[in-house]
Amino acid sequence: MIVPEGDLESLVEARNVTLRAGGREILDHVHVSVRRGEIVTLIGLNGAGKSTLIRVLLGLTAPDEGEVHRIPGLKIGYSPQHLQRDPALPVSVRRFLNLGGHHDASALKQVLDDVGAAEILDTPLSDISGGELHRVLLARSLLRHPDLLVLDEPLAGVDVTSQSDLYRVIGDIRDRYHCGVLLVSHDLHVVMAATDRVVCLNHHVCCSGHPHAIASHPQFVSLFGKQVAEVVALYAHSHDHAHDAEGNPVPLVRGRVPDAGC
Repeated sequence: MIVPEGDLESLVEARNVTLRAGGREILDHVHVSVRRGEIVTLIGLNGAGKSTLIRVLLGLTAPDEGEVHRIPGLKIGYSPQHLQRDPALPVSVRRFLNLGGHHDASALKQVLDDVGAAEILDTPLSDISGGELHRVLLARSLLRHPDLLVLDEPLAGVDVTSQSDLYRVIGDIRDRYHCGVLLVSHDLHVVMAATDRVVCLNHHVCCSGHPHAIASHPQFVSLFGKQVAEVVALYAHSHDHAHDAEGNPVPLVRGRVPDAGC
């Protein structure tokens, strides 16, 4: 589903959010929003305040200053970065998905199919790979049919090939569920090919915008280094357009990766 950018509905928005702890500012007048139908990726060095900002946006932590606006009845699906699995506990994927509420078999198969993991429904959770676990966590977050998906490091511990596959899945889910997606990620090169808007955080918002523009922003270069910025800029450029039959560049809608192109 293609939605003109001007028609996108703002799902959650932090306005001038400031949070202090231990005599220092963890968040300094941060403004960030996520609209329906877009993928926003939050990047920054360790300790930049990313996890704290997520907690504020989810309503788990109250800011000292500023405010957070959410649409009435906002449904949020959250997928954590890590999940401890105990091989001694015989919990299948089916049983894990049913924790906290029973879902019929068709609903479970549907969400697993949406994330490309329908074949592991009855596999022990301890036996699936890291990439499959991220897909299961993503499927669990979809059971509520969320307006907003919050995904914390969805590619942690996943090989490069599976990273690209998972980002394609996230893009497909965004379109199928017509939800907003907020990602927290360190995988800058993949992020640049799979997101609509990047927010670079270092306690305050250093820069925000389209991946190609962010990759050349002085504060991005200052944080991540010139070499990283050059690689990211090249990767972002190679994915910010498609080619027509004559080889001419054609702009992408919202920066999505084309099925065929560069």
